[in-house]
Amino acid sequence: QLQLVESGGGLVRPGGSLRLSCAASGFTVDDYALGWFRQAPGKEREGVSFISRDGGKTMYGDSVTGRFTISRDSAKNTIYLQMESLRLEDTAIYYCAASNWALPGLSPRVYEFWGQGTQVTVSS
Repeated sequence: QLQLVESGGGLVRPGGSLRLSCAASGFTVDDYALGWFRQAPGKEREGVSFISRDGGKTMYGDSVTGRFTISRDSAKNTIYLQMESLRLEDTAIYYCAASNWALPGLSPRVYEFWGQGTQVTVSS
């Protein structure tokens, strides 16, 4: 059974850092494109970042470019989202997702498998 489990969320002050993890089971991360998304209360789910199936391409949403970094560890079958210089507006539930597309981009509609999410709260 294909499963994605996020961890690493929490409460952090503005300007702080967090690293989210997404552990995959039932499939190999090298065989899928993988993305991070977030959803704040009352807002639509937003694409944050993705890494292509071959690992050669990454993309970031405008609001996180230069602050967030996505990475993949094939040996651990896990992807990560390193978040720096966190802002109040980064507060959301963060989800990881897997897509059969080689280059799915940041649209949630082309991701077939989703984790349950982890809460990130940025507050002073």
